[in-house]
Amino acid sequence: MKKLVLFDIDGTLLSCGRQVGHIFLEALKEIYGSFRKPENYSFAGKTDSLLVIEMVRGAGLNLGEIHSRIPDMRNLYLQKLEQRLDPAEMTVLPGVVELLERLSRRDDIELGLLTGNWRDGARIKLSRFQLDRFFSVGAFGDDGLDRRELVPVALSRARRTGHAFEPPQVLIVGDTHLDIDCAHASGVRCLAVATGFTDAESLRQAGADWVFPDLQQASLQFSLFR
Repeated sequence: MKKLVLFDIDGTLLSCGRQVGHIFLEALKEIYGSFRKPENYSFAGKTDSLLVIEMVRGAGLNLGEIHSRIPDMRNLYLQKLEQRLDPAEMTVLPGVVELLERLSRRDDIELGLLTGNWRDGARIKLSRFQLDRFFSVGAFGDDGLDRRELVPVALSRARRTGHAFEPPQVLIVGDTHLDIDCAHASGVRCLAVATGFTDAESLRQAGADWVFPDLQQASLQFSLFR
């Protein structure tokens, strides 16, 4: 029986360093004029649209104004990201390429994405290392504000390619408590890796089905995922 594995990007497959945050905040200032990033604010696991809303609401704009400018924000950010994202400041995380190569050769596995990045942002990041070639389906930050909304979107898109997956046939791979939360909200298992900003113990406490230091260490678990 075929299985669907949905990967997060930032902190799971890649680390982009600080450059993406700088580009995002620069675009935010150009579109909205001012914003107030909450103290100790974390980008981890949130959709790009939700990041915009949470950071700009504190500057006094109402929700309607914020939503109306999100398309302009997205377009400007993606333009800047395409122009300035430097692979020299990025890292492909341990075991990623080897695992994706191996899984892509299995006829019982479909590889997809489940990420808070806007779709073209995901493409830009992955294409810096030609990782986008591995993924045939996915759900992105364009598809919903809350990460919980993305699992049904990914399953719906998979069905359009001729594969109907039920929750027991799906695995989400991520690095934050929000990856775990969205997986379990849809009855899906989650494998978490401590390659982002969340430590292994916190991932266990959040309820991940499996926790590993990185995808290199998780490789055996994928061998058992049949």
